Amino acid sequence: MGALDQELAQELAAWEAQGLTRREQALGGMVDFVTNDYLNLAQAPRLVEAASRAAEQYGAGGRSARLLGGGSGLDREVERAAAEWLGAEDGLLFPSGFQANTGLVPALVGPGDLVVSDALNHASLIDGARLSRARVEVHNHLDAEHLEHILEQGSGARRKLVLVEGVYSMDGDAPDLGLWSRICARHGAALVVDEAHSLGLLGPAGAGAWAASDGDPSVLAARVVTGGKALGAMGAVVVGSTTLRNHLVHRARGFMFSTAVAPAVAGAFLAGIELARAADSSRDRVLGLARDLAEALGLPTPAAAIVPIPTGSLHCAIQASTELRAKGLDVRAIRPPTVAPGSERLRVVCHSHNKPSDLRDLVTTLKELNLPAAGAVEPSLPGASPLVVLGTDTDVGKTIVSAALLRAASKEGPAHYWKPVQSGPDCDTQTVKSLSAGEVLTPGYTFDLPASPHEAARAEGREVDLDQLDRVLTEHLTRPGILVIEPAGGVQVPLTDECLQIDWLARHRLPCVLVARSGLGTLNHTLLTLEALERRNMRPRALILVGPHHPSNHDTLARMSRLPVLELPLLDPLGSEALDSWLEKQDLGCVLPTRMVSTR
Repeated sequence: MGALDQELAQELAAWEAQGLTRREQALGGMVDFVTNDYLNLAQAPRLVEAASRAAEQYGAGGRSARLLGGGSGLDREVERAAAEWLGAEDGLLFPSGFQANTGLVPALVGPGDLVVSDALNHASLIDGARLSRARVEVHNHLDAEHLEHILEQGSGARRKLVLVEGVYSMDGDAPDLGLWSRICARHGAALVVDEAHSLGLLGPAGAGAWAASDGDPSVLAARVVTGGKALGAMGAVVVGSTTLRNHLVHRARGFMFSTAVAPAVAGAFLAGIELARAADSSRDRVLGLARDLAEALGLPTPAAAIVPIPTGSLHCAIQASTELRAKGLDVRAIRPPTVAPGSERLRVVCHSHNKPSDLRDLVTTLKELNLPAAGAVEPSLPGASPLVVLGTDTDVGKTIVSAALLRAASKEGPAHYWKPVQSGPDCDTQTVKSLSAGEVLTPGYTFDLPASPHEAARAEGREVDLDQLDRVLTEHLTRPGILVIEPAGGVQVPLTDECLQIDWLARHRLPCVLVARSGLGTLNHTLLTLEALERRNMRPRALILVGPHHPSNHDTLARMSRLPVLELPLLDPLGSEALDSWLEKQDLGCVLPTRMVSTR
């Protein structure tokens, strides 16, 4: 086994120890409460026949990219049929929904632009936003107020794009697309709606969530129509204007550089559209079953076919799934990283072919499992709302800022502070404890030498175990309320001989703020730090300058970073009253989660 394989084996062992190992598991004759084949079209004879006819006429493979003669005449038929169904001018067919989103977003925006994405958007939208190299901001899930706040802050962007899903795949909830479109209109933003889990189920003739809304069509840039869910096939079509299609042909890399879909896929996709449009009774049945299930379990009414059931813990989710499958009911446990730590759940999907007796068996078994009552666990949020307080260097004021933010959060609900690594005799944890009312947690590691974590650990013959830090972080994220995390020193200090602190933080993708000095020398340090964070998709929520007011530095950093800038003067004497006085004058809406921003 090579060195890389050994490292990968260790990572897999760590996943196994945390109960996060994944394995492919086919249905195997069980009752399907897991797949996204909502209308049972994947097994429909007409789809199978359409796929077979297309393969016989055009061959088995797509052969090459469509710009090099690949695909078949069915591709344009699929595009036109999808566009006509959704009331759009035209569409462009991609091999998958993932490729559609990662092709669409970078084709529309780039450096100098702003992308605003819901916190629970699908990985394909997240990756598309990252690939675009635009500035990416994330708003709290379905939080219209937070969305509007971000758009207001991004008024200087060349182009603004808001990404949203018609129905969310793990929570089964949905945005008010009419409201979303009006917010976009007020701020000159365009809207992209991923209809993956709403198509075929919502709207007239199953045309999706947008068709069911009172949205302003002037802001709608595109909708993504996936073939692999309610339509029973594969692939995806981006529908919109003729101009959009022509633009994507020239700019969407997932279209330009991918082999066209197999003719059989296009044939099945086309048949799926025809059948789904006419499936009113099937979609009514699906939506009715989902509502009945949620009502029987005392859960919120789902937006479509997906009913998330909170389990309270990772162990309970896995155990419940195992017991349900043992009774022939295929319900899967949803675990990190698909959902945030602390929000593990069962994900039940209703289908047109599910029988009332299947539903009764499911409800009976779930009640026997004695899972948490509805509302005991929020399925769409982690236990903690984390905020990492980063610094451009050591002694820039991170600890005082952490204490202030913890103090503000603790006035509105539970709040916790954690330092992953403490090095040196000056104990930041004790400083925060003396200045704040929140709970101060034990550091992950404590070393005596005032040096970078890797050097301080080496001086004691020790080493920072990143897997252990991961496990402690995961545990702390199950706590309710705010979790303020203060790393050691500047963002690029080494945690180990191989891993910088910024790289460990980047793999967790936690929201952050950046603390810097206000005075001479801050421009270079701060802009270099921001560049390093941007490269790792860790754009801070705000920049906090500590020290005497320096108008030129403040204005330069506000303009070049395009971040909200707060200023914390040197407090003398430093104490809880001084922090409260400063907090009373601050608008922390750009820093702390919306439900925790009031300090009055």
